[in-house]
Amino acid sequence: MAERRVALTDDSSIGEQLAGWGKVALIETRGRTSGRTVRTAVGFVDEPDGSLLVAAGSDRADWLLNLRAGGLCRVTIGAHSAEYRASEVEGPDRERAVGELILKYGTPAERLGQGPVVRLSPLERSAP
Repeated sequence: MAERRVALTDDSSIGEQLAGWGKVALIETRGRTSGRTVRTAVGFVDEPDGSLLVAAGSDRADWLLNLRAGGLCRVTIGAHSAEYRASEVEGPDRERAVGELILKYGTPAERLGQGPVVRLSPLERSAP
């Protein structure tokens, strides 16, 4: 389920509901062409360092291409929202992430493992 792309058009959308329940992450990126805010619901794995691992089902997923172009996003899970920096994950960490996503969300019905895995690291906030 790494890439549960849901058309998010209003507050009652399934993706927003699932994100509100903490089941998926709602990623907001800046459209690489339009410049508009784009929201996509994706499965995620929490990492001990506070980062999140997400996976695309394809190299051409719009949210992935937006992250590659801009590198930054806003993520909402439950009542918590924060800014994150994206970096792609390779090798054993990628394989571990795919395995954990399958265990969390079920079988790879949406091409899980065929696209890139991305680590979303929270941006550090400077103390006031």
